Amino acid sequence: MKPFNYFQSTSIHFGAGRVSEVGQIVSCYGKCCLLVTVPEFDAIAPIYAKVKKSLKAAGVEVAHFDGVIPNPTTEIVAAGAKMACTHKADVILGVGGGSSMDTAKAIAVEAAHEGSCWDYLFFKTPPTEKTLPVVAVSTTSGTGSQVTQVAVVTNTAERCKSALYNSLLYPKAAIVDPELMISLPSYITACTGWDAFTHAFEAFIHSGASPYTDTLALEAINLIVSCLPAAVSDGADIQARSAMAWADTLAGLCIANAGVTLPHGIGMAISGMQPHIAHGEALAVTYPAFTRYTYTSAIDRFAAVGRILDPSLCAVSDKEAAEQSCIAIDNFLKEIGLWLSFKKLKFPQEEIAQLAKASMVLPDYKNNPRIATLEEIHQILKDSYQR
Repeated sequence: MKPFNYFQSTSIHFGAGRVSEVGQIVSCYGKCCLLVTVPEFDAIAPIYAKVKKSLKAAGVEVAHFDGVIPNPTTEIVAAGAKMACTHKADVILGVGGGSSMDTAKAIAVEAAHEGSCWDYLFFKTPPTEKTLPVVAVSTTSGTGSQVTQVAVVTNTAERCKSALYNSLLYPKAAIVDPELMISLPSYITACTGWDAFTHAFEAFIHSGASPYTDTLALEAINLIVSCLPAAVSDGADIQARSAMAWADTLAGLCIANAGVTLPHGIGMAISGMQPHIAHGEALAVTYPAFTRYTYTSAIDRFAAVGRILDPSLCAVSDKEAAEQSCIAIDNFLKEIGLWLSFKKLKFPQEEIAQLAKASMVLPDYKNNPRIATLEEIHQILKDSYQR
């Protein structure tokens, strides 16, 4: 068994109804809270009301920044950081999906430091201990941001999506309440659930995988394969929602300690260039070509996942199971409604070559079992244009 490290500093509060504890939890880290969310709409309004009531009962003052958008930008983070400073917030509370939680983390950095959050990307100046504490409440099951040290932001001027990455960005506490996910629409359930699958799968095949992350990843994949279709079909299925909430958390713990591979580097570049494409869509569109490119370099890993997706593969060799896993993953994408192409997503064909170059900006591709060249990435993208 190879040597490995595993680290996790987030206190996880899991279970139906746990959002009622948010005030008590936040009060452990500050008395003036900036609540970070997307704008209010009918389905989410009761959650916001419940959160604010709990904060008030715990004696926590609240300023509400509700300007979060999908693929949050540096401009959005700056607006939130300005509000945090104006209200002298000493704790940041992100309530929502990955966009809200990532924005909360980026605000926690920018509000406490000179310059923009963009100045503190993973390859630039690291944030300091002045970073404000973050508490995360997830309302989707996909990004795992509630238990990671990553905050993804988009610089629209540069058409670039990148990430802050530092252990100071781990939320101090995460509330994972499956009841908050019941109102999530079917398509978003599929997109976020697929994101969770890719986190677990890519952590499993990652060059930095360990026995610890392998255990978490395989459990997450089992849960997602069993329960995501049910959650997509019936959002009120609390058992499916609970399983997906736990799978998302497990997958987040995986990527916090192992990481992601080639599809995520490509996916980040896709959304950076075309922000209308959701992260789950950006991952789904290249997976059929990615799996066929990669499986021969990780036979045992692809075989293990293939057998979860299609138990009949238990009767064949690892080599055949690995090859057939590509078809099994295709079928799963079709089952959850994410059989996509660049053409369907309205990604300009003339920008495919530029996308290939942008896909190598982040180091994720270097952790793939088979490290792709620029030409190979370009071919994966061309193969994904129409299907």
